[in-house]
Amino acid sequence: MSSTARSTSRDPVLVSLPDPVFPPLLTGHPVKAPERAFEAAIEGVASGRLGAADFVWARDAARLDCALVLEPDADRVRSAEMVFVAMVAFGDSFGAIAPPEVGLTYRWPMTLCVNGAGAGRVRAAISAGDDENGHPDWMVVGLSLDIRRSERDQEPGQSPDVTDLVEEGCGELTRTELLESYSRHLLTWIHTWQTEGFRPVHDLLVFRAEGYRDPVTIEHAGTTREGRFIGLDDHGNLILETQTGTHILDV
Repeated sequence: MSSTARSTSRDPVLVSLPDPVFPPLLTGHPVKAPERAFEAAIEGVASGRLGAADFVWARDAARLDCALVLEPDADRVRSAEMVFVAMVAFGDSFGAIAPPEVGLTYRWPMTLCVNGAGAGRVRAAISAGDDENGHPDWMVVGLSLDIRRSERDQEPGQSPDVTDLVEEGCGELTRTELLESYSRHLLTWIHTWQTEGFRPVHDLLVFRAEGYRDPVTIEHAGTTREGRFIGLDDHGNLILETQTGTHILDV
């Protein structure tokens, strides 16, 4: 996180934003805050109201909150790679509109960091059942990022592991701008993943990964693990080198 906060006020700002315009392949479905896009998308696809390429987003000026419904044409292992597709897509989309001095990195497995502090995350849900080809019936990939956090009782700098866009000097970016940029880049990266496989996603993940080739402490499956983060495998699982050997930590 930046050592010098650029914002001068932590008070909530009430604004009216235009609705985002999405690429033609996506159909937008707004929900009103405090309803969350990820949960709304899961409920919608599970009930049959939503399907592939439906993009749920929250009318929340303080937060980017969205979720894409997918009907995967791949098995469960490869479908899980969509989590990382979403992460690299957001990294590209954010870099295209954020100030050049603001850096975005990935903290494995699903945390989005701005200037080194956690600001958002990616989540995924997948159907219990498969179709006749062994592909999941549906999948939802959600992404959220704090523009302006609701907890305003702490001064900037008191929570170094957590931040938001206002605190990092890019609070002028709006939910609408972030949604439009992310949706465009997400479609581009899905196409890249479909045509070129996971390798381009993998390479960008590693490039922006926190702790790559360094000693790390990771909470995984209820256990604290320590070792050196030496890379990611062909599906985005973390390769951890420890005193007892090399371990693969799945997402």
